[in-house]
Amino acid sequence: MLRHLVQDAKRQTANSMRLARLLEAHDCTGLKELFHAFFASIPYQRYAADSCRRTNNQIADVEGFYASVVYSYFAALGYAIVVEESSNHGRLDMAVRTGGHVYLFEFKVVEMAPPGAALAQLRERAYADKYRGGGEPIHLIGVEFSRETRSVTAFEVADG
Repeated sequence: MLRHLVQDAKRQTANSMRLARLLEAHDCTGLKELFHAFFASIPYQRYAADSCRRTNNQIADVEGFYASVVYSYFAALGYAIVVEESSNHGRLDMAVRTGGHVYLFEFKVVEMAPPGAALAQLRERAYADKYRGGGEPIHLIGVEFSRETRSVTAFEVADG
């Protein structure tokens, strides 16, 4: 999927390698910059070329598109990710456990949700509770995208 979207194998590989280094260093500030790079590397034609068959909307209009790009980068590196993980309060978009840390991600499209909604949902639905018994540091990461700018508009991090 990444090769199809990005169309620049060197850029996609460089982004993947940087992701691995940032996770090893537990550098959430660097992750924010890298997420911007993920979406900046996708040519604008890719946003308009593909459409969702069920809704007839452009693919970039829906949260799942943005989440899929992020999932693909993590999965391509072999990280154990869990997507749409259910808890007693709802479904978390993505959980990643690596290097003794837990990263919990929630994704939103700003044209469809108010600013701050991603991190607020992580907190309100207490998604971190499921991971508290492991003694690992937990990082809550709310990522918001804009279908207009085709980019990350907010990247908020909090300790869980």
